[in-house]
Amino acid sequence: MRVRIRFAKTGKVRWTSHRDVARMWERALRRVRLPVAYTEGFSPRPRVSFGLALPTGHESVAEYLDVELAEGMGPEGRPDDETANLPAPLSEALPDGVDVLAVAGLEGRVPSLQHDVTSCSWEVEIVGVDPTRVAALVEAALGASQLFVTRERKGRQVTDDLRPAIVSLDLLGARQAGTLLGAELATQPRGVRPHELLQALGPDLEAGLVRRTHQWIERDGARWEPLPPGATHAPHAWERAS
Repeated sequence: MRVRIRFAKTGKVRWTSHRDVARMWERALRRVRLPVAYTEGFSPRPRVSFGLALPTGHESVAEYLDVELAEGMGPEGRPDDETANLPAPLSEALPDGVDVLAVAGLEGRVPSLQHDVTSCSWEVEIVGVDPTRVAALVEAALGASQLFVTRERKGRQVTDDLRPAIVSLDLLGARQAGTLLGAELATQPRGVRPHELLQALGPDLEAGLVRRTHQWIERDGARWEPLPPGATHAPHAWERAS
């Protein structure tokens, strides 16, 4: 059986690398004595798999971790009380800023998060720019047939068209530091990071606080989150959002 965990990464811990976050989780799982399955071989490792890596320095309230258990904790897909009550002790075992929002069992064979997630929603603070200018940039970007940006891939500079990866852009309003922009960006076939979006919108734009708010799975016209906050049942039993 596997369980899926949704967690937040906010505050100073956002500067912690993805690799260090993985180590934090390994320690936390040992502290709560969750019966995690291990790989075989000379150096056994816990069978855990993370979703899409969060860029260092960004916050998130929608990070995911799948954990394979060595022994059942209730009928498959229906976590018992022990699993349902895991958020509190897990949060206590993790550093400040890493908080467990939901834990649920997974039904049957579920694709990995790396392959299943098709887009992510972000809130991006644009520093020192008023909403009027941001609104104009958003309108221009959504009306463009192409939106090119140069980024590094495998040690060389490559120019890509980001327009197909921009699912939506929304002006969320003014903030003390500037303007808050909402964006949904596709993760397949190649993901777009918020700083790449700003580079395409305007080379002079500077990001302040960036937060991932949702990860989305879309298939056959249906769209849903891998695990909504507070979920206590199996993901594939949820009512899917249109």
